[in-house]
Amino acid sequence: MDTKPTEISVSKMFEGYNKRYKHFSPTLGCSMTFHIYFPPSPSPSHKFPVLYWLSGLTCTDENFIIKSGAQRAASAEGVALIAPDTSPRGLNVEGEADSWDFGVGAGFYLNATQEKWKNWRMYDYVVKELPKLLSENFPQLDTSRESIFGHSMGGHGALTIYLKNLDKYKSVSAFAPIANPVNCPWGLKAFSNYLGSNKADWEEYDATSLISKCNNVSATVLIDQGEDDKFLHDQLLPHKFEDACKSANVPLILRLQPGYDHSFYFIATFIDDHIRHHAKALKL
Repeated sequence: MDTKPTEISVSKMFEGYNKRYKHFSPTLGCSMTFHIYFPPSPSPSHKFPVLYWLSGLTCTDENFIIKSGAQRAASAEGVALIAPDTSPRGLNVEGEADSWDFGVGAGFYLNATQEKWKNWRMYDYVVKELPKLLSENFPQLDTSRESIFGHSMGGHGALTIYLKNLDKYKSVSAFAPIANPVNCPWGLKAFSNYLGSNKADWEEYDATSLISKCNNVSATVLIDQGEDDKFLHDQLLPHKFEDACKSANVPLILRLQPGYDHSFYFIATFIDDHIRHHAKALKL
């Protein structure tokens, strides 16, 4: 199996390039795709800081690249965008595609401990395998300067991964994250199946729980949340996260955006602010 990435598509955009790659992932035990947006380079030896985008339920690596419009600001700021997929694919585990909020397209950026779902190790894929793959194969990327953001399930992934790896990422932000999954239906379904019945194991992948253990978060966390998001009050629970940040003295900007829903229209509206938030941290 070829673990080296193979380029499978390329499209020019804002003087840079969207490039899609395929590779075999030893972590997940299957072939995976991911996108990189390379901004225009000022010189052959220039190295770009890296900003990972983690997508939400049902998404692939393509949704963000096609719909968000993030490339305009990434091009202007000189930041490379990395968009991985949301789960392993093609493993044919029984029940993997039975529902849209669990299994395929719903990896929840954790390392599953239950035998049936042992390949669902998106946490290790995003935190360990992918950065190593990038540093070994793309000399124009500076993986010592990394930040992370995401949407919904991916916002949950970005927040938890950041909080568990404060020395690795310069900054974090999220759009409508699942901020307290131990207390919402999506989280209960995913965690009980992937992680088993021990609630203490669940809290290791819950941003609201993790914040209470963090005493050295210095970078401001940025969250945008649409007020007309139908998932706001039963699934996303940003105010639980806000309360935890206040208790732990973690700097948080939580912007409630009137009239906006959970869609890419919402993401595209505020994406430039998020790119600039990370570009500032990555260039310090």
